[in-house]
Amino acid sequence: MSPTLEPIARVIHAAIRTWSTAHGQPDMPDWDVAPQWMKDSTFASIQFVLDHPDADGGAQHLQWMNQRRAQGWTYGPVRDEARKTHPMLVPFDQLPIMEQKKDDLVSAIVRALT
Repeated sequence: MSPTLEPIARVIHAAIRTWSTAHGQPDMPDWDVAPQWMKDSTFASIQFVLDHPDADGGAQHLQWMNQRRAQGWTYGPVRDEARKTHPMLVPFDQLPIMEQKKDDLVSAIVRALT
């Protein structure tokens, strides 16, 4: 990923981290100590928006789900990094509104900063 996109990735990561914490989800690590897979996911989200500027949050979520599945993740009622299960591996319309808005937030940040 282009180093010029790292500032955007940091902003997105911080926004998602804050959003998640504000909505009672487990705390995410700060960007500087985040695992590489988490950083790669953020860069992939940025690239998706750049490649598909008119895509909505549902398309953003589908991109995320496809990426997770390619990494071996499956649906599970609890997020478990060791078992690679995640409760948000469901269609966009089945996500809680908070999660739908988070996907919209990612797209909005990328559009605002590029």
